[in-house]
Amino acid sequence: MPVISAPYAFNEGHLFVDLKSICGYPLYLKCEGFNFAGSIKLKAANEMVESAERDGLLTPDSILVESSSGNLGVALSMIAASKGYRFLCVTDSRCNLSTRLLMEALGSDVHIVSDKDANGGFLGMRIEYVRALCASDDRYVWLSQYTNAGNWLAHYRTTAPEIASQFPELDVLFVGAGTTGTLMGCARWFRQWHRPVRIVAVDAVGSVAFGGEPGRRMIPGLGMSMRPPLLDESYVDEVLRVEETDTIRTCHRMARHGFLFGGSTGTVVSGATDWLARHDTRGLTAVAVAPDLGERYLDTVYQSNWLRDLYGDHVLDGELGTGETRGTPREPRSASRATGRRRRP
Repeated sequence: MPVISAPYAFNEGHLFVDLKSICGYPLYLKCEGFNFAGSIKLKAANEMVESAERDGLLTPDSILVESSSGNLGVALSMIAASKGYRFLCVTDSRCNLSTRLLMEALGSDVHIVSDKDANGGFLGMRIEYVRALCASDDRYVWLSQYTNAGNWLAHYRTTAPEIASQFPELDVLFVGAGTTGTLMGCARWFRQWHRPVRIVAVDAVGSVAFGGEPGRRMIPGLGMSMRPPLLDESYVDEVLRVEETDTIRTCHRMARHGFLFGGSTGTVVSGATDWLARHDTRGLTAVAVAPDLGERYLDTVYQSNWLRDLYGDHVLDGELGTGETRGTPREPRSASRATGRRRRP
């Protein structure tokens, strides 16, 4: 039994769920939500803070500031509280209420941006607010998860080796794309591995991370309203784009089997399931990364009024509880749901 004195010192990195009985295809899900921050973002937050401390950027008077849709904000709130720093999270109206309350409970300040940028998202306005804040007071230290190499280094050093140690015959890895820190860290590590691993990025429809037209996105965690500065597409073999309605259905499908995961996980598993439905899975070892758990989505993804208001009365039609058989493989939906493109042979 581990005994710790700092909350960031514990992170369960070797828990995987076999999803075959749920999605009907061989797929293992790496669960990253079992730490005191509740998400994979603890890894990046810890790496970036420690790097800033080593470089002398943080002093007792420093105020950490970061733009976050939620999970990184919670991780930084926890670390800041433990280390004695002040922290301001700049977020927007899509951030789950429970997430905002959690950051405030940890002693952080939360600023909510309401104006959208030119791509119809909030990210540009969040970053503009952070830059103005830093220019006005040199006590503010912006870690900048969007450009900070510590974001992907954290996963190069931890997430990818954790997967490899459990699955030495890995064939394909599905990773959600937000800032692309997890994606780039894992992709870089597996590029140097002893066997080829197909890296499949999973993005939300409406995100412009890999190009395309911007669109409405209501579920935080994945997708960007700008091209991620950390992204190097030469490391990505294929890109899948998933509709939010399918994200929601997948979350509820897993919940009906007792696994309550967040919206990002629903997106990744949805895309992975459709990919597996279109490929020969005999002898295939496939892993997907689950960034967080589902408790913070109880007032959104798992709240019936929120779902009906945004997606209509029939968003959950066809899911478990309405006549579907457990463990039955789904037929792949239309290409508009999860579209792929090859990046290298």
